[in-house]
Amino acid sequence: MTDATEPPELASTPNVIPYVDSHAGPRRLLTIDIFPHVFRPGAYVPFAGIDGRQYVVSWGAVSFEIPADRNVHVSVHLQSNGGAAFTPSPFASIILYPNPLPQRLATQFAREGMGALVPLP
Repeated sequence: MTDATEPPELASTPNVIPYVDSHAGPRRLLTIDIFPHVFRPGAYVPFAGIDGRQYVVSWGAVSFEIPADRNVHVSVHLQSNGGAAFTPSPFASIILYPNPLPQRLATQFAREGMGALVPLP
């Protein structure tokens, strides 16, 4: 039986993508707000990467379980179905440092392709 004051296991929390690589240490919650900004959402498909593992995700808030005791590489890119009017694969990337607290990031994409993952309060 678990203590009711203990936080729930993130991997069993609804709508949280579990961390699937080998890691026995503590974990934390990462939420990424993925918005098209200057892009038409129907022309692109968002992908999020956690430590090199890619996930096809949806627009809006996406939550992941990530290690809390080491650096974690996070990336987001938008895959286009091509065409002269579309910027090829806009992307953003960040390395998160060890931290036990939940974190929230937001995408900021520009038309030139390179964007940013910005920490939110």
